[in-house]
Amino acid sequence: MTTLRDIFTAFAPEYLERYPALPTAHRKVIRAIQQCQSGHYGHSLYQCQTCGGQHRVNHSCGNRHCPQCQQHTTQQWLQQHLDKQLPGPHFLLTFTVPAPLRPFIRSHQRLAYQAMFHASAMALKRLATDERFIGTDLPCVPGVLHTLGRQLQYHPHLHYIVPGGGLSKDRTTWRPSRANFFVPVKALSPIYRALFKEEMRHAGLLEQIDQQAWTVPWNVHSQANHHGHSAFTYLAPYVFKVAIANSRIVSLTDRTVTCTSRQVGSARLRTAHLDVMEFLRRFLQHVLPDGFVKVRHFGFLHPSCAIPLATIRLLIVQGQPSDDQLTQRTSPQPLAVRCPTCGAPMRVGMRLWTAHSDFVDTG
Repeated sequence: MTTLRDIFTAFAPEYLERYPALPTAHRKVIRAIQQCQSGHYGHSLYQCQTCGGQHRVNHSCGNRHCPQCQQHTTQQWLQQHLDKQLPGPHFLLTFTVPAPLRPFIRSHQRLAYQAMFHASAMALKRLATDERFIGTDLPCVPGVLHTLGRQLQYHPHLHYIVPGGGLSKDRTTWRPSRANFFVPVKALSPIYRALFKEEMRHAGLLEQIDQQAWTVPWNVHSQANHHGHSAFTYLAPYVFKVAIANSRIVSLTDRTVTCTSRQVGSARLRTAHLDVMEFLRRFLQHVLPDGFVKVRHFGFLHPSCAIPLATIRLLIVQGQPSDDQLTQRTSPQPLAVRCPTCGAPMRVGMRLWTAHSDFVDTG
């Protein structure tokens, strides 16, 4: 099976020579993927608990853009959020930006991504404060940034999982939303657009943006989920999703990468053929700026919030008993390293690290 590491190993040198001004963050990702599970970062010795066989397993690079390293991170994130899960309905909200704005965002990623987070979170809070909808000035707004479409095209957008309600102004009661309605998305869209535009005005970059971006709708979508468990389970695979998984790469023939994708609304796999330089370009355009945090929390899950989560959960239970409280939550099973001989779980016996093992990017 052709992997992303195979493609980077064979063609990244040519790509670097063709584009010598490549950003440092892109160079780090190229190097990490090339060296992932190659022994460059050391290895661990495992012993099978069933057949007794001993096996050497090379360490992964840990880079957040590497498809070989993110499954375990996804499971950890899901477990943490299931432990924090609140009773009651949750809402999956998606904030997009129009196509005329995307070239500007790609050229000003750190500033634009930050503005997307701030504008969308403030728009949600502004409408949640309205007594016609919820009447809370402290909702919970955890969000994640995505930049890719189904065929590796550049398509930045934000996903939020929002509990259905928020705390009252005096922080003593829970103000629930309706079961199938959080706030009106038709009102969210223009507020989100106006707040983003104001951020760009403050940054002195408004004149660099195609004016058509302010005249077309900024699509916002909301979907109700009765249980928070299903909402988090649905979103978890997307939180640490990389631009393309190894399972989608069909082959590398000469200089052509064949990969699969699905169109929106269809389950049928479609095949695309890309020149290897174009494939690398599309992949690397989704590399985030160094140190940029792609998962953020606003509201009462923000680290600076002094109200314990147990207190909030108790207020929800007292104010609005829900069937969700009675739902048994199943935690994801931890990933185990399996024996290549018999398939049983293996236990680590020794870990050996190299001098290069400090290069781990999991942010």
